[in-house]
Amino acid sequence: MKVFYFFITLLISGICFIFWQHFQLTQDEIVLSKPSPTIFVENNAVISAIETDNSLDKNTVALGKRLFFDKQLSADNSIACVNCHQLNLGGTDQLARSVGIKGAIGNINAPTVFNSGLNFKQFWDGRAETLEEQVNGPLHSPIEMGSDWKTVIAKLNRNIEYQTLFANVYNDGITANNIRDAIATFERSLTTPNSRFDKFLKGDKTALTALEQSGYQRFKDFGCVSCHQGVNMGGNMFQIFGVMGDYFADRGNVTETDWGRYNVTGREEDKYFFKVPSLRNVAETPPYFHDGSAQNLDDAVKVMLKYQLGRVFSDEDIQALVAFLRTLTGEYNGQAL
Repeated sequence: MKVFYFFITLLISGICFIFWQHFQLTQDEIVLSKPSPTIFVENNAVISAIETDNSLDKNTVALGKRLFFDKQLSADNSIACVNCHQLNLGGTDQLARSVGIKGAIGNINAPTVFNSGLNFKQFWDGRAETLEEQVNGPLHSPIEMGSDWKTVIAKLNRNIEYQTLFANVYNDGITANNIRDAIATFERSLTTPNSRFDKFLKGDKTALTALEQSGYQRFKDFGCVSCHQGVNMGGNMFQIFGVMGDYFADRGNVTETDWGRYNVTGREEDKYFFKVPSLRNVAETPPYFHDGSAQNLDDAVKVMLKYQLGRVFSDEDIQALVAFLRTLTGEYNGQAL
């Protein structure tokens, strides 16, 4: 009998270890953003309201904004950061695949730049640790900007106004590090507080309708909140796309891009893992998923319920969940997105 209990204990320990490897929110897999004064805790998940960061240097933000809109960062002066991250389109281009220099088509759906400073890593596969590091990706990509730092610095140095702007912020003027820092600082300013859901979290129970509150209850009860939590309601962990079903087998035509985190680590157990996307402003950022396969929120919710949660759902479930997701749209510079 003791031997039997020993093996049962050993089996349970093994299962717990496997679960811990992929799903426990360890320091390696999750970094929650700065503590917010408004924190809601339920079902062991933390959701916090977005607060504006007023500590960012205004001159650096202004310089970063100018660079963000400057097409000189691309090899042929045709593409700026804003091409793929349009602030009037929820911080995206609302395309399944973005268009780079010379009409090149990207291989993955561009995520929103809004609230990107609240993510624990950047890109769908998390290959960039910071926003500063992320800038390197599109600038060097042959299908995005197709440029290099030597070329970009030479272009900017020919502009007297840029020389002055950089000198006002950085002691060493126009450098790759300073360009990255300025752009990243601007991107950190792109927070979207004051969504109706944030107001609800802060105590205004009239901010959501009965249907929207029903959707929020389902969001918690169904388990969506286990991955979509934190201040960004996502963006702080990796998760496999297809927990309860083989999404890629059903979709077909699997590409290297679909391998997700595996492309960074080379570990077989990381295949098909992606950074959980933020749900902030999700109603403004179709199409959805890394492959841009879901054209609207209804379709995206159905896919999540089927492949991530393995749930049988009703039309009422979809209606309520989508209604709730629409309450996550915030404001930028005091204006609703």
